[in-house]
Amino acid sequence: MTEALTIAFVPGVSPAKWARVWRERFPTIELRLRPIGADEVDDALAGEADMVFAREPVLDHHNAIPLWTETAVVAMPKDSPLADATEVDLTTTDVHVVDAGPVPADVDATLDLVEANVGVAVLPQSLFRAASRKDLVARPLTGSPGTRILLAWRSEDASETTEEFIGVVRGRTANSSRGGQDQTGGPDRADESSSRSSAAGSGSGSGSRGGKATAANSRTTAKRGATKGTSGKTGGGKAGRGKVQRGMKGKPKRGSKGNR
Repeated sequence: MTEALTIAFVPGVSPAKWARVWRERFPTIELRLRPIGADEVDDALAGEADMVFAREPVLDHHNAIPLWTETAVVAMPKDSPLADATEVDLTTTDVHVVDAGPVPADVDATLDLVEANVGVAVLPQSLFRAASRKDLVARPLTGSPGTRILLAWRSEDASETTEEFIGVVRGRTANSSRGGQDQTGGPDRADESSSRSSAAGSGSGSGSRGGKATAANSRTTAKRGATKGTSGKTGGGKAGRGKVQRGMKGKPKRGSKGNR
């Protein structure tokens, strides 16, 4: 029977980038993605889903790890007087609020009312973008804590396969251990990593004296490494190869729901 892992996700959350990593790293384990409604988290976990990307809150008896926080925005018509603001404080404005959020029960119906100029609405920025309403704009809501995105699952569905998926979402590399430091893979992680790489690159190339010192240190280190390698090459070489092989050969066990 084909091994599989089923991941459900609520509107506004896209698991596409983690799906790409999973399929490259575990090509023999099918990853099934299931879009669900915002109020279908519990039913999905009780059914075919092994894990769910959901918004807080979820039931206390579910396991859950926080991933990132969405920005709360105020949706309004493009010609609204509030559209000129960089952010909106609804406590100081005299405007009708159709839905104060944090997540409208019916996003489409709520935005229909906003388009009809009935008032404004509060919702997560990801949901506003997903709705793609060309006649509306959104501005950040002042003082809002936003909404938290979680990865949730039931204890009875936990397995080595679900643990591997948690590692993928948290940015764990293929060769790192589970005890290593993870980086949560939120929407802005790629931009943040790029900025850090640029900063590191500019720092390493500044100053000619620093460059010469680094080169000298590298040559000294290389000589020392060559000397050490000659004196103990048999034991050290085999041990290094053994660790890499164990990391590459390890496979997760089959998921509890994907093998029914």
